Amino acid sequence: MTSMSAKIRNLALGVLSVVWLTGPSSAAEVRVMISGGLTAAYKALVPEFEKATGNKVLTEYGPSMGTTANAIPVRLERGEPADVLIMVGYALSDLASKGKVVAGSQIDLTRSPIGVAVKAGAPKPDISSVEAVKRTLLAAKTIAYSDSASGVYVSTEMFEKLGIADVMKDKARKIPATPVGEIVAHGEAEIGFQQISELKPVRGIDIVGPLPNELQKITIFSAGIATGSKEPEAGRALIKFLASPAARDAIIASGMEPIPSGDAK
Repeated sequence: MTSMSAKIRNLALGVLSVVWLTGPSSAAEVRVMISGGLTAAYKALVPEFEKATGNKVLTEYGPSMGTTANAIPVRLERGEPADVLIMVGYALSDLASKGKVVAGSQIDLTRSPIGVAVKAGAPKPDISSVEAVKRTLLAAKTIAYSDSASGVYVSTEMFEKLGIADVMKDKARKIPATPVGEIVAHGEAEIGFQQISELKPVRGIDIVGPLPNELQKITIFSAGIATGSKEPEAGRALIKFLASPAARDAIIASGMEPIPSGDAK
């Protein structure tokens, strides 16, 4: 059996195990709100879940935090329906503390490192050490970072740690909603910071690599059932599948590290 066919077989078995665990039921429409970090793997896995269960997954995309119109907390505040929320772990926990997530339904799915990107074909800067990153940022004319977890860290912690926060005020900017990679691809910023899983799907950029360990900030992406869900069991089945070994290859291919279900909350 080839490696690819083995992966397909494992994926199918994983989906079928989810169906067996949840038991027979009529087809459901599962409404999902998801932030960018897990999107690439999610898009690869959802069709398999739909085929095996007969359920239909309806998806809305938006940042885990912030005040833009499509941010997940904003969507929930204006009453948009959701069964499953997939987003930055601490942002999901914040929603849980506000009664927006069913108690005990949260599961950690992946770990996601921050990466550095430049426009395709541009010279790749040295980011091999803390000092190298500092020199690269001081030499750059324009820098972009997201309005979600990675950007919060870069702008409020990493710049401070490097001792260049004041200098960055004039040339680093937060990008609301739009993927940072697109800003870099269009030449609107020399360097972009975002989770590698969010940079990988963007055309027109080269990923230089992850931040060095001394500067790295790993983001946990988690899933939970939204309070008021109309299809909580189908939602749990989807989360169970995304947390299963069947999802591992797609998650790794997207630039993230799966969290074994035994590590989940």
